[in-house]
Amino acid sequence: MIFTVAVDGPAAAGKGTISRAVATEFGFAHLDTGLLYRAVGVVSELRGVDPVTVARSLSPEDLARDDLRSLAAGDAASRVAVISDVRAALVDFQRSFARRSGGAVLDGRDIGTVICPQAEVKIFVTASAEARAHRRWREVGGDEAQVLAEVRARDDRDMNRAEAPLRPAADAVRLDTTDLSIAEAVARASALIRTCLPR
Repeated sequence: MIFTVAVDGPAAAGKGTISRAVATEFGFAHLDTGLLYRAVGVVSELRGVDPVTVARSLSPEDLARDDLRSLAAGDAASRVAVISDVRAALVDFQRSFARRSGGAVLDGRDIGTVICPQAEVKIFVTASAEARAHRRWREVGGDEAQVLAEVRARDDRDMNRAEAPLRPAADAVRLDTTDLSIAEAVARASALIRTCLPR
């Protein structure tokens, strides 16, 4: 069975947590596409190598780095994600993963609009900037006001980039997690997926 679930949304809205949970529930493969961009950004900065070169030669070791969840890695990802040749280098990998046999869940910022517009389910996970910044602050610490400023700056970059800007697909179902628990958000996403599965 080929069945793709596209989960998009801004940073710290909960898309990764929801995606991992529903992938486990339905036995689908899961790909956090943001990790691809985080790895490209971090590796290119550390090695002083052109991001396009890194994107074309990403290794499993690059994706397994333990620093890919940091704020710095998120910023690096946002910077390289605006480079069209980086995006092109990673598109084929993501599309192939999305249409693999057995079902797949991909989370990112342009899955339903660019990577896999034919996905059987499209969910746009969102939350207020304040709620997302508070979640990120609890995860990484630091000055919460600064984290909020960084979340807003990241949103601005992601939503206003020339290529594949962050926006919901026209047929995506919006899931606002501002006031939802993780369990509630996962339950809503699972219910939607269940209604779209082939009988």
